[in-house]
Amino acid sequence: MTDVLIWSIFLAQILMVLAMGCAVFRILRGPRAQDRVVGLDALYVNATMLLLVFGMRTTSTLYFEAALIIALLGFVSTAAIAKFLMRGEVIE
Repeated sequence: MTDVLIWSIFLAQILMVLAMGCAVFRILRGPRAQDRVVGLDALYVNATMLLLVFGMRTTSTLYFEAALIIALLGFVSTAAIAKFLMRGEVIE
């Protein structure tokens, strides 16, 4: 890899960690449950992207599979939490 690509990936990782910190702040500080759900969404999306960038850096496919699992579980958990917040129950 070229030096520019290495530094770009490193900068992307730093910015994604900062974005994850902002999402954690929203989860902890959010005044309503909906704000916390949005923070959780941002957290899992940033975690997925961080794993993908880390997989690009190490050229390992294991990180891509882990990112796929996190994305699937994050989507399902968001749908379950949204349904719970709307109706008060997940399973009807």
